[in-house]
Amino acid sequence: MVKIPSLSVELGPLALANPITTASGTFGYGLEFADFLDLSALGAICTKGLSLGPHAGNPPPRICETAAGMLNAIGLQNVGTEVFLAEKLPRLRELGVTVIANVWGDVEEDYVAVVRALEEADGIAAVELNISCPNVERGGMLFGNSPSATASLVARVRAATVRPLIVKLSPNAPDLVESARAAHESGADVLSLINTLVGMAIDPETARPRLSFGTGGLSGPAIKPLAVRMVYQVARALPGVPLMGIGGISDLSDVLEFLAAGATAVQIGTANFRDPSVSGRLVSELSAYCEARRVSVRELVGRAHRAAAPASDAGAEG
Repeated sequence: MVKIPSLSVELGPLALANPITTASGTFGYGLEFADFLDLSALGAICTKGLSLGPHAGNPPPRICETAAGMLNAIGLQNVGTEVFLAEKLPRLRELGVTVIANVWGDVEEDYVAVVRALEEADGIAAVELNISCPNVERGGMLFGNSPSATASLVARVRAATVRPLIVKLSPNAPDLVESARAAHESGADVLSLINTLVGMAIDPETARPRLSFGTGGLSGPAIKPLAVRMVYQVARALPGVPLMGIGGISDLSDVLEFLAAGATAVQIGTANFRDPSVSGRLVSELSAYCEARRVSVRELVGRAHRAAAPASDAGAEG
C-alpha cells in the first residue's frame, strides 16, 4: 500500500492535523459554518475575539466592500467569555473541532482576566492574543505597534496560561520584525501574521467615510503580497519560530505561497464571506497536491528560503 503523505504540522507545542485554519473575526464561533463543511476536518478554527464580558462593537455601517477585498470596522463584537464557555464551546467539543480562542482587551489586565477565565475549560487547544486590531479606540494594535508594550503583555499572559500561546501581529507596526522578536522572546510559542491594514473609503456623493469608525481594516486579495513579504521577513529574521500566515488566501496556490514563505500553517479569512466552504475545499486540494507529488506539508514549509536568495531584500525601486 502506498503511504499518503502527511498533512500534519507542529506549531511549537501545538499539533494540527493539517495547516488549514480559519481567521478570527471571519468565521464566527465556527458553528455558523457547520452546515457548509466538516469543522473537524480543519486544522483548527480561531474564534471571534473574546472579551471578558459581551461587547457590542462599533455602530453600523461597519463593513465596506473594496475592489480587491473589504474594509471592516466591526470593533471586536462578541458574546463574552461566559456565554462562549456555556453555549459555544460545548457544541464545538461535540463536533470534534480544534479550537483556538482569540482574546483581546483594552488593557493588560483585561487580557489576563480572559485567559484565566478560559484556563480550566476543556476543548481549547491554544490561545491567540489579538494585539493588532485597528478598529478599537484602546488596546488592539496599540499593544502591537510597540515592541515594549508587546513584550509586557505577552509576558503577563504567558504567566497566566499553560496552553500554547499565539500572538497575532500588526502589519501597521513600525518594525514588524522587532514586534515579532519581542513577542517570541516574551513567551509566544507561535506568531500569526498579518492582521488587517488600516484603510479608508469615502462616499463621493456625501464626502463622508463609508464606515462609522472612519477607518477600517483592509483584508482580502489586495493585501496578500504584503502579507507574504512580511511572513518571509519574519521567518528569515527568526528562523525556527512557528508562523501562521494570514492575508488574502482563497485558493491552493495562495496556501503554497505562504508555506514557501515560511508559514507552517495558514488562516483563511475574507474568502469565507464569498465561499463558506472554502476552508474544507483547501484541505482536500492540499491533500491531493501532496499525494500527487509524494511530499508532506512539512517539506513545503520554507521552500523559498532554501531556494536561491533574492538579489535584494528591499525589492525594486518605484
